[in-house]
Amino acid sequence: MQFTLEDISDDEIARRRAIYEPLTDSVRRLIDAVIRTEVPDDVVAVARERIDDIVDTLRAKQIDGPYGVRYTPDFVGMPWGNSVVGVRNAIAPPLRTFHDGHEVSAEFTLGAAYEGPGDHVHGGVAAMILDQVLGEAASVDNVPCYTGTISLRYVRPTPLGPLTARASIVGRDGRKKTVRGTLADAEGVTVEAEGVFIVPRDWTGRMPRASKDHSSAHTQD
Repeated sequence: MQFTLEDISDDEIARRRAIYEPLTDSVRRLIDAVIRTEVPDDVVAVARERIDDIVDTLRAKQIDGPYGVRYTPDFVGMPWGNSVVGVRNAIAPPLRTFHDGHEVSAEFTLGAAYEGPGDHVHGGVAAMILDQVLGEAASVDNVPCYTGTISLRYVRPTPLGPLTARASIVGRDGRKKTVRGTLADAEGVTVEAEGVFIVPRDWTGRMPRASKDHSSAHTQD
């Protein structure tokens, strides 16, 4: 796995976050608006032209390829292109994870962009979120691991709206870590998950300290 070192301060991280988080939120609002708009066709055409102009403006200077996994010299992680927790990724759910001892949790709201069955979260989105949360729980000891297997039990449909995800390690066997977690709404659990996460064979060092950006050592296979 490749990491990019950025020699920047915590203040610079905060400055960049203050710029890009609102931009990402605006694009999320745009996605939601495109899904649900019923304005006349000519208004849609004008909006598309304006959006294309904005895209051209942002493409005036870009990095090549993906954003990658970035760390500062103090090992503060910046996974800002991540598909689940990326600060600069508008298709990522508005998810921020929190660590409390060995438990990782997140409270968030999913809207129209994450719909599968009518008024409910797509099962694949639920799986993606749980993979992230279970993976972070697997890495609370700062030892990196990859997703080996994940099994999910869909207890009932997950409604769009406010949700909570939680996960923690329940077992260890050599390089394997077993993690369990849940996705729930106000009425209770909607999805149960169990995953096995594998420490790389060539792992000999230590992971960076817990990131101020809530990043983890977990990576998907």
